[in-house]
Amino acid sequence: MLRELNFENIDVPARLFITGIGTDVGKTYVTGYMAKKMVDAGINVITQKFVQTGNVGSSEDIEKHRQLMGIPLVSDDKMGVTAPVIFSYPCSPDLAARIDKRPLELSIIDRSSEVLESRYGHVLIEGAGGVMVPLDGEYLTIDYIADRNLAVVVTYNGQLGSINHTLLTVKALLSRGVKIFALVYNSYFDKDKTICSDTVAYMDRWIKSHTPDTLHFKI
Repeated sequence: MLRELNFENIDVPARLFITGIGTDVGKTYVTGYMAKKMVDAGINVITQKFVQTGNVGSSEDIEKHRQLMGIPLVSDDKMGVTAPVIFSYPCSPDLAARIDKRPLELSIIDRSSEVLESRYGHVLIEGAGGVMVPLDGEYLTIDYIADRNLAVVVTYNGQLGSINHTLLTVKALLSRGVKIFALVYNSYFDKDKTICSDTVAYMDRWIKSHTPDTLHFKI
């Protein structure tokens, strides 16, 4: 059922991977806002940027998370634990690694997630782009998610074509046996009320029919 984002009386997995139906759909905002709402519900949580591209030295997405949570950067931010891999060029991790001439070491991300979970109990891991984004050659984000049995939150919106992109994302995840914890509709991009309302209604019907345990939130 579509509801305002609220985590009261909800059992949240220790790690949630926050993805989207593409680039620039509001994953960063959803990640930070989810963290704030979890804190409001009494759940200890921290966010992590899976792979940050287009930055040097620090993660702009982590900074946005903390702004949305209403807290300053924490020590794990300053030590690079919450953004363990940063590349300079704003593109896929696969291409960014080749441009910077250094490998994407997934083991570093795994260790950082483990450390953060041990310290905070819950970690929201923001992805880079959509689930089919290449990380290392033919190894994709969806492979990373499935190999680690991570539950996923899918961010979508009401832009024209978003039903197509959302269904492609959701069906790809389900085909790999990935648990979709929630779909989050980001209303920031709302322009055409007719299309937006139909998008939300369509996805709500689809979820109830195909994945009834998936939560459906709106922000």
